[in-house]
This record gives sequence, C-alpha cells and structure tokens, in this order.
Amino acid sequence: MLTMPSLWNLMISTLVFFIAAWYIHRYLDEQGIAKGFARGITVLVLASVVSWGAGALADWVQEKIEGPQPAAQSAEDLVKIIQDAEQQKP
Repeated sequence: MLTMPSLWNLMISTLVFFIAAWYIHRYLDEQGIAKGFARGITVLVLASVVSWGAGALADWVQEKIEGPQPAAQSAEDLVKIIQDAEQQKP
C-alpha cells in the first residue's frame, strides 16, 4: 500500500541525507580517494540509500505509534468531494 510520506519522513530523511553525505565525504578523504565525478556519484547514491532507509524507518515507527492510516480515496470520491465543496460556496 502506497501512502503519502509524512512530514517526519521528509524532515528526518533530509537531515540524514546531509549527515550521511558529510560522513561519506570524510571517509573517502581519509582513504585518499581523489575527488571527481565517480566519487560524487558514489556519495550521492550512498547518501540517498541511507536517507531512504531512515525515511522508511520513520514511517514504520510512526505507523507503530499511531496505527495504520486509511488508504487514499479513489478518484470518484475525490470528484464527489470537489463537487460538494463547489455547491457549498456562498
């Protein structure tokens, strides 16, 4: 089931991305690996994977705390909601 990412997911994964990228850069500097395109792509991919995992963990923890959230409504339901909202305009 796909759901919209939570605000916590977005904040945590963004923060983790920058922290992971910093540590990976530092580790590669210590190993003496020259800066370049391949190194930049490696840092990007590894930091993205760590960030994605942290976001998934944040969603899992939120679901354990709050319980499962209802699935997104179907397109027909959304059309009905929009029509009802338009009818209620003064």
